[in-house]
Amino acid sequence: MNQEQAQELLERLVNRVERVIVGKRTEIELILVSMLCGGHVLLEDVPGVGKTKLVRTLADCVGGTFGRIQFTSDLMPSDVTGVTVYHPQSGYFEFRQGPIHANIVLADELNRAAPRTQSALLEAMEERKVTVDGITRPLPKPFLLFATQNPLEYEGTYRLPEAQLDRFLMRLSLGYPTPEQEVEMLGRFSDPQAAVMKPILLPEEIIAIQRHVRMVLVDDRIKQYMVEVADKSRRYPLISLGISPRGTLSWLGASQAMAFYQGRTYVVPDDAKQVAEAVLAHRIMLNSEARISGLDHRQVIVDLLNGVSVPVFHRAPGVPS
Repeated sequence: MNQEQAQELLERLVNRVERVIVGKRTEIELILVSMLCGGHVLLEDVPGVGKTKLVRTLADCVGGTFGRIQFTSDLMPSDVTGVTVYHPQSGYFEFRQGPIHANIVLADELNRAAPRTQSALLEAMEERKVTVDGITRPLPKPFLLFATQNPLEYEGTYRLPEAQLDRFLMRLSLGYPTPEQEVEMLGRFSDPQAAVMKPILLPEEIIAIQRHVRMVLVDDRIKQYMVEVADKSRRYPLISLGISPRGTLSWLGASQAMAFYQGRTYVVPDDAKQVAEAVLAHRIMLNSEARISGLDHRQVIVDLLNGVSVPVFHRAPGVPS
């Protein structure tokens, strides 16, 4: 598969999902970018704005297996990873896979589960494998986790630990549709064809595209720009926990995926800036002074980006003079 064929498939995928999720093309494209570089996505918003529907629609458009985990306060880690069952009649042990063993996994209302159960996802998200009863089992390729959560103000929710937040490539919010978009949504809801979803991409095609994404060229000046932003966040007076090296690596991969989606084999500064808020905002921790001032994470990220000089190129990065 060449880049032109991949772009055609990706454009069809975005258009197909947008038939169901009206007016959220930017968010759909960012989720697709995350998928192209193998990243996980956290969708955080109030109930009823289409978080679960978006993931379910994307899974329908992508071939492969799908697993859904409905997180509740009494969910156990074994309900996620799987459990070993002993058969006394035959005397052998059988491993029964949990829903995490799938290409696309929806972790619905992730922050309703206790921290012990949330931590069961850490190994799967980072290493693409799970360990049950001392035996490590690899997860299918590709493995992509899409989690939804309600804001902490809602009853019965737990705060996600920073270590787990840092393993999500992006955190996105859909928000309410405009009145015009909501009217259009109601019209499409009554159209039976809008609910018909056939796979556009197969798992092996996603893996092939991910290989192309990793080959997208990133100039050293763009890497330096990313490191300067990350370093500034670690010394920023309103931030108590800055961007980690994992965050910088995630920003690099997302920029490569955005460049590929835009039809280029090299990253330009706009690619990095376009994905920066979604990739970086959840990786910083504001101090009490920032919270009292009413600042949010995205505002601080914008301030960080504006405070670092963007590299200027007079030709495509990497092209010799």
